[in-house]
Amino acid sequence: MDAYKIPARDSEAEFVEKKSRFIGRIWVTETEDEALAHIKAMRQQHWDATHNVYAYIIHDGPTRYTDDGEPQGTAGMPVLEILRGSGVENVCCVVTRYFGGTLLGTGGLVRAYGKAAKDALQAAGIARKQVWKLLDLILPYTFFERLRQEVERFGGIVSDTEYSADICLHVLLPAERAEAFTARVVDLTRGSVTPIEVGEELRAVQVES
Repeated sequence: MDAYKIPARDSEAEFVEKKSRFIGRIWVTETEDEALAHIKAMRQQHWDATHNVYAYIIHDGPTRYTDDGEPQGTAGMPVLEILRGSGVENVCCVVTRYFGGTLLGTGGLVRAYGKAAKDALQAAGIARKQVWKLLDLILPYTFFERLRQEVERFGGIVSDTEYSADICLHVLLPAERAEAFTARVVDLTRGSVTPIEVGEELRAVQVES
């Protein structure tokens, strides 16, 4: 399975621009039906809003957006571009606007809708969904910092650390890099540390906050 990025969690962010209130929301969305359900819920919750703009990207599925009455290209497309620029998929974003009485102009709308999506995505964080190998490394304290750096260099994550006479690192590593990582550890430690594979699983792991 190819790796891809998704939001790490559902999120919300809000700001006011020239008295207009913008509320950006992000959801992890596995299907188009889920995206449409989120959009419908926001339209019902914010029935009195001036606009409920949305964009969504489904992995191996459709990409959709709407300006919801804003001038063409000033709302849905800026939201979609923020999502595309971050590389996330299986994501739905709705930006709700309550008009404050002051026109923002074309450029102002593009910036405001883009900011709402960007702020919501930053609040969500980004995770990478893929098959991860679960490895245990039992090592002396003298190797701790060096091997921790090697985990990061191979795109892995230290999920937990146990301290006793030695250190036990519980590591998540992209499946396709596990063999090369193991060889690197054995080489660096001259065979005194050998990663132990304890399993593998498909999961989303946060890689950006």
